[in-house]
Amino acid sequence: MKKKYLIVLADYYKDIATGLLKSALRVIPKKSIIKVITVPGAFEIPVTISKNIKKYDAFLALGCVIKGQTPHFDFISQASTNAIMDLSLLSKKPIGNGIITCLNMAQAKARRKKGAEAAHAVISVLSQK
Repeated sequence: MKKKYLIVLADYYKDIATGLLKSALRVIPKKSIIKVITVPGAFEIPVTISKNIKKYDAFLALGCVIKGQTPHFDFISQASTNAIMDLSLLSKKPIGNGIITCLNMAQAKARRKKGAEAAHAVISVLSQK
């Protein structure tokens, strides 16, 4: 049976988001059903997954948060991570956390292939008996 994946992509940093998405798509089995929804930032990812939790078998949360001059980075990173974990535990569905948190754009560019790691994790959990 074909698995249905929802990828929620925060495209605030479009170049980074594109890299995360491309790397994830290379890993997901070709026979899968995949939908991509874009959102403005990482904070919007959990609610979008929540709204779609019954429609898909697995989810990928992809995006990038880069540290600035204020504590905003810490709040967004922690809130999105906690919400994703809570959703996964409550729904008993795998959600790959591919939201990269970086100190600067150079780190983000170096990590834009991390979407593949999130996809591998989701596939691993989906294959559990």
